[in-house]
Amino acid sequence: MISRKAIALVAALAVAGGVYGIVNATSGGASGTASAAPAKVIPFQRGEPGTSKTVGQVPQGWTAGSGTIVTGTAADQAKAAASAAYPGGIVNRVVLLSNGDFNVHLIGVNWPHHVFVDPSFQVIGAA
Repeated sequence: MISRKAIALVAALAVAGGVYGIVNATSGGASGTASAAPAKVIPFQRGEPGTSKTVGQVPQGWTAGSGTIVTGTAADQAKAAASAAYPGGIVNRVVLLSNGDFNVHLIGVNWPHHVFVDPSFQVIGAA
């Protein structure tokens, strides 16, 4: 049986993580470059089915939820590159993948949710 203290701790950590993600997503970022002209995001529409498509290169073996959330200069540069290529979404986290690429996670749009940026901060794909 899980104690009430354990449940309260898990809930507090979840709230703190969400607040951190929101604060981090709204903070200013460093400049970055994108390898392609800006693409069109598909805006979120309540009640509309999501779009499932992939463009460019998705890192081999990538699965949603994999990688390590990162912050700092490299994360800011990956965020800037993804936002330049796919303007209109909100970045809520940047994830470093095991192969060195970044997965920039967008919210507020039906597509893309994941923009992949290589270590030289060039956008290589989206899903």
